Amino acid sequence: MLVARRAAALNEVSVRCGPNALTVVGNVTRRADVKRAVDAALARFGHIDVWVNNAGQGITRLPSQLTDDDLDEMMAVNLKSALYGMQETLPHFMERGTGHVINVSSMLGRIPFAVFRSAYNAAKHALNALTLNFRAEVQEKRPGIQYSLVSPGVVRTEFGLNARYGGPDSRMLPGSQSAEEVAAVIAGVIDARRPDVYTLPGMAQRVAGFYGSLGGDP
Repeated sequence: MLVARRAAALNEVSVRCGPNALTVVGNVTRRADVKRAVDAALARFGHIDVWVNNAGQGITRLPSQLTDDDLDEMMAVNLKSALYGMQETLPHFMERGTGHVINVSSMLGRIPFAVFRSAYNAAKHALNALTLNFRAEVQEKRPGIQYSLVSPGVVRTEFGLNARYGGPDSRMLPGSQSAEEVAAVIAGVIDARRPDVYTLPGMAQRVAGFYGSLGGDP
């Protein structure tokens, strides 16, 4: 099942996926649209194995300049959309005793080094915490239900151009990955059900090094 706002782009992807693909035009920042997508999947396929929360939007604004609307938009797209996906699939997963949610985060949700992404960084940090909390709560009674985080770096998409207030073209930045490369990592997470995965070698060490350099112990 494929869910997105743009019907034409959605149908184009659907054709490439083959005759079994189900498309739902919707905005995942709206809980009702997410519930409608879950209901459509269950009506068509009878069950859901894996739910991938991949909606996201960037921002180009320094933290000192953020407005209420900036923060609300970043939290709606990058955090609340994932919360809706986790909550609306939960009753079905609890009934089955198994299921898998994959939340696509970002390296900026680990190391907020792009200061101009400010509220995006904050939303992805919040997504990471919420995912871990959701996992701990659900697995206390249903250990067969997994919640995974996937953290890419720069991906060669129109993400940068579509950021709030615009921004650098992600396709032109160094060290980027293709969407297909990230999708392959996500497919591997589905197979292995790993809880926390980066999409490039060395990312985990970079995160550990960053926080180690800040100190912490008295």
